[in-house]
Amino acid sequence: MTAPASRGWPAPAKLNLFLHITGRRADGYHLLQTVFQFLDHGDTLDFTPRDDQRIARATGPEQLPAETDLVVRAAQLLQVRTGCRAGADIHLHKRLPLRAGLGGGSSDAATTLVALNHLWNTRLTPAALAQLGLELGADVPVFIYGQAAWAEGVGEILTPVELPEPWFVVVKPPCEVATREIFQAPELTRNSPPITIARFRSGEGGNAFEPVVRKRYPAVAEVLDWLSLQGPARLTGTGACVFVACGREIDARRVLQALPGGWRGFVARGKNRSPLLDRLAAAQAR
Repeated sequence: MTAPASRGWPAPAKLNLFLHITGRRADGYHLLQTVFQFLDHGDTLDFTPRDDQRIARATGPEQLPAETDLVVRAAQLLQVRTGCRAGADIHLHKRLPLRAGLGGGSSDAATTLVALNHLWNTRLTPAALAQLGLELGADVPVFIYGQAAWAEGVGEILTPVELPEPWFVVVKPPCEVATREIFQAPELTRNSPPITIARFRSGEGGNAFEPVVRKRYPAVAEVLDWLSLQGPARLTGTGACVFVACGREIDARRVLQALPGGWRGFVARGKNRSPLLDRLAAAQAR
């Protein structure tokens, strides 16, 4: 008999509070240093287990074909690696913009792995799930572990950190940044000296991609300049989203209300613990 639907699995956004490139591996992958922090804002997924092995994305963004969606690929990967004979109908409710530097696709994939590991009773450990997730994207493991983290390597070597949890204003410029183009840009700084967590906490660190994106995407530069009037503004990931931290929610909402016409954004609280962990705990307690 088919199990009932399991609803409301969160896939939170992330911010890169800084992002340096410290080198390059022989295979061409860039070596990074960054800090990930979650937001209490993101996508939501619902899952209905099936008795057959079919994986179907029943709901999702039209501009993202189901066959290339990371939620479908994540479910199929978990099936294959565990020999699971169940399937699932997946409803993906998108709130995060695509190709925005907020980790939406990686977060959706991580939530799919965590939720179906529970619903299918495949019993993989978080470490095993993270290893699967790494095959889908370098950011997926941090969403599976669900703790704000200092990250190195290609983003998969994670050290949990406790950070202030301010309110953020996140603004999406009216453009999409081509990640591959930015990584291949000849002017990208790829040899930043490594810094320590202590130096980051003292205020060091920027985003290596920001000068490149500023130059190639004037719409991002315009948002960065405007938001910098409200505080230290920064690009997250390769963009296009830009964020600034505020001490109080009321201050963040005032900034959001003052956005020039045509710009889109949202206010969210920084979180050191992903809401996905709380949803999993609630499911396990039933």
